[in-house]
Amino acid sequence: MSEFSWLIHPLILSAKTLCITFVCLVLIGLPIAYFLAFYKGKFKPALEALVMFPLIFPPIATGFLLLYLLGRNSFLGEALNLQIVFSFSALVIASFLAGLPLLVKPVSAALESLPKSLIEAGQSLGKNKFEIAVFIIMPNVIKSIISALVLALARGLGEVGITLMLGGNIVGKTDTVSLAIFNAVYDGENERALILSLILVVLSLAMFGFINLLEARKTGA
Repeated sequence: MSEFSWLIHPLILSAKTLCITFVCLVLIGLPIAYFLAFYKGKFKPALEALVMFPLIFPPIATGFLLLYLLGRNSFLGEALNLQIVFSFSALVIASFLAGLPLLVKPVSAALESLPKSLIEAGQSLGKNKFEIAVFIIMPNVIKSIISALVLALARGLGEVGITLMLGGNIVGKTDTVSLAIFNAVYDGENERALILSLILVVLSLAMFGFINLLEARKTGA
């Protein structure tokens, strides 16, 4: 087991991170997308920019800002006694923030393009807002949601900059597959880096193929 720990540990750690990230994207990301799709207030551009920030801002700089805000010696860190930096929680936060824009933007666009007659039909049947959202609106954009989720998870899997700064790249603790590739190259272990890279290629192609399949079915429907 120890002989292949360089391969097994990053894979297991990345899988665990993506599982928690998936839950966070569903429970937090989807409500954000729904809110931004139907919110018409004057703060909408600012909120959209905040969500898109991790996508347009350099990841390494984003990671530094999070380190500065969430570190043990920061105002929030001392006030809330945070133990996030250099932990598994840091990996989840990095993966979630990296993937969030790729979930929110497509889902919001899909929601905004829905005919208003669907909502009006639900209201005429006496459904409340929650029932309309869960039983009428979301089922009509489910393929867009799944595609966006896969894309967001793929982005989280390949995240390096935020993870490096916030997670600390501690071998055996916070070294995900992407960071394991970085470490292997740094140590001159090019064969290990190649194997890990090929694994990411296979996973990325599988995710891309799944998204294309959904898009084809959506077009066919």
